[in-house]
Amino acid sequence: MASLHRPLSAMAVAAFAAVSSSIELPDRLSHHHRLAEASTDAVVPLPPASKPEASAPSVTPLSGLHLFPRNHHRAFCLPKAPVASLPVINTVHQYAGLAKASEGAAAAVPSSSSPDVLYRWHLPDPAACSDVSSDDRSQTVVVLLGWLGSKQKHLKRYADWYTSRGFQVVTFTLPMSDIVSYNVGGKAERNVEMLSEHLADWVREEDGKKIVFHTFSNTGWLCYGVILENLQRQDPSALQKIKGSIIDSAPVAVPDSQVWALGFSAAIMKKHSVATKGAAPGDTRSNVLVVESHRDIKPAATEAVLLSALEKFFNVVLNYPAINRRLSGVMELLSSNQPNCPQLYMYSSADRVIPAKSVESFVESQQRRAEREVRSCDFVSSPHVDHYRSNPGLYTSQLTSFLEDCVLTCRREDSPSPQPLPA
Repeated sequence: MASLHRPLSAMAVAAFAAVSSSIELPDRLSHHHRLAEASTDAVVPLPPASKPEASAPSVTPLSGLHLFPRNHHRAFCLPKAPVASLPVINTVHQYAGLAKASEGAAAAVPSSSSPDVLYRWHLPDPAACSDVSSDDRSQTVVVLLGWLGSKQKHLKRYADWYTSRGFQVVTFTLPMSDIVSYNVGGKAERNVEMLSEHLADWVREEDGKKIVFHTFSNTGWLCYGVILENLQRQDPSALQKIKGSIIDSAPVAVPDSQVWALGFSAAIMKKHSVATKGAAPGDTRSNVLVVESHRDIKPAATEAVLLSALEKFFNVVLNYPAINRRLSGVMELLSSNQPNCPQLYMYSSADRVIPAKSVESFVESQQRRAEREVRSCDFVSSPHVDHYRSNPGLYTSQLTSFLEDCVLTCRREDSPSPQPLPA
């Protein structure tokens, strides 16, 4: 393994160095990026899910299973996050108690020196609470699980849409540095486990509370799978509270080195990546917005080198036994043991990261065979995780009909029937 890592490491470092000459990388590769704007929300530090650690975790047999070799950490200048930099949850309402903060701990307002939060709780818009169905909506939390490289600011437009319709929302992102330094059972998985615990706590508070998951790309989809694992272990009854899942730009249900290489390249290069370009497959439907065609576009030289290095690298890493078993286990759960709730898949034939045929195959062979209610929508020409921006009308209409027909209807069916009045 070490002999393979050296040439691949050199290739990846060379590619990143070439890219970094024209693109700023530190902001994309470090979760120590500071908040650009001070928030007025209360911030409550969350304790570890397990007993407190006085220092950084000790070396275990699994601690060496990093997604990137250790020499990449030095090349990318990725500082190890201190154990104290645990995720925080931003909220101003009674559910701040979910944080399980130690008794007497004071809430603090984030300052310019506060690290960016990993997840945040968003309250429903008060203007939406006058609707007759507002009680149903306010008792439902939509969990937005971000794509690789996404930040809280990227998920805000989705959160705003949901809160404006009376739903509560949790937005969750994993820093690039946590993914780059991933090891089985490490910090990234502990952060997901804490989110799982707080969701389970929330639905246990009172009857009638429900969860809907809205995931983005394979990263968000895999996070969803890990949350399902955690809930099965922590509180299986919480799984019954999941009443819908919305999958945006996913899945590829196998550990595919090309998909991982394209995903990392898009996360690093962002607008400079070929993955952000759509295509126009000649669709004539009036309700589909066809963006500018980039069918014949080729990756720039720097991205071509980066893609080549990353694909070779992930071809090794994804076949490492422990990592392959971990990913395959989560994907198998998502393929065959999801909650029996309605699902909506939104994808695009022009997606250069997640092939449309992978989504369609998963929907057909895995979901419909299990007799789940499954809806899907091909956005035809929009790039990866860009369907909302490319065609907001179609995107929100799909969400609205799915929530009204499947989630809220399900809630009403679950409610006890009123008792007849005595004669």
